[in-house]
This record gives sequence, C-alpha cells and structure tokens, in this order.
Amino acid sequence: MILWLNGAFGSGKTTAAYELNRRLPDSLVFDPESFGFCLFENIPEKYREQDFQDIPLWRETNRKMLEMLAERCPGVVIVPMTLVNPDYWDEIIGELRRNGADVRHFVLYANRDTLLKRLKKRSMGILSREQFAVDGIERCLAAFDTDITEGIICTDNRSVDEIAEEIARLAGLKLNTSGGSVKKHWERVKTWFRHIRT
Repeated sequence: MILWLNGAFGSGKTTAAYELNRRLPDSLVFDPESFGFCLFENIPEKYREQDFQDIPLWRETNRKMLEMLAERCPGVVIVPMTLVNPDYWDEIIGELRRNGADVRHFVLYANRDTLLKRLKKRSMGILSREQFAVDGIERCLAAFDTDITEGIICTDNRSVDEIAEEIARLAGLKLNTSGGSVKKHWERVKTWFRHIRT
C-alpha cells in the first residue's frame, strides 16, 4: 500500500509521515521532493521551471520509483508531498492506481492561520525563510476546496498522534502503540532537524 499525505505547506505531512513510519512495521517514507532538489541542482538556473513539479521528468521518475517500491517493499510506503495540480495528481496517483497500485490519498487540511503558525515554528520564527510555502497557501487551500478533495482530514487543534491514528483508521491499518513521550518527542525533533531547508 502507498499512503500519500497531501496538504498545504505546514499542514504536518512530514511529521505525520514519520509518526506513521515509527508505528507501522516495515514501512518506509519516500520523499518525492528529494528528486526535485536533485533536478534543480543539475539544471542550469536559466532552464529551470519555477516549480520542479512542472518538470515532466519529476513526475515520471517519482511515479516509477513508487511503482518499484510498492512491488518490492513488504510494508506501507508513506509519501508526504503537496500535490495541487489535478493533472499532475492524475499523472502520478491516478496512473499508479490504473497500474494496480493500492494508493490511499489523504489531504491534511488546516486553515491559513494554523498554517502560518506552523510555518513560523518550523522556521524558528524567521517566516521569510518559508516564503515559497507562505506564497503557496492560497493556491493549496483553493485546490483542496475544489479540485483535490479526496480523503480530507482537518488537522487544526489535533495532535500528531490523533492525525496518524485517523489516517491509519481510514486506511485500515493497525498501528503499534505510541510509546513513551520522551522517545516520541526526540523522534519528532530529529525529523524536524532532517527537514530544515537552508
């Protein structure tokens, strides 16, 4: 099974993904964003698109990677990635499903104030470091209100545990127990450090 966690920037996709990963045996987290950064590092700036999702190679490569992982991995493949263009959604998620993959898609939805608060926390109070994310809030919320509405989970005022447990319940997955609060906190700190964008 592939669990695709969609949502605006700051909605908690990565945190929820790693919480699910921690509590689902044999699961793994696959981050399509990594290949986007690889493309941007290797394409001269004057030939780049503004958003790496607009590069067809990004969409094709991630779809093929997910097909391979779904075939080879015994556990759940968890994908935390914002995807708001319905054509791109169909090109990746729709095509995976048409090719027989079991893809469960969820939108972690939060209002603008919640997203800004989370982005500010994520950037250690320097919101200008998250300008791309801030600029994309309205586009994301509009898409999830109209075009990509499958599996919406409201995350305002909900803990990471509650969100992960709701995803698991809707996907028919059984999670291991949450574990001690110190270990859980340390794992989330490590996740936060791993995903700081400089």
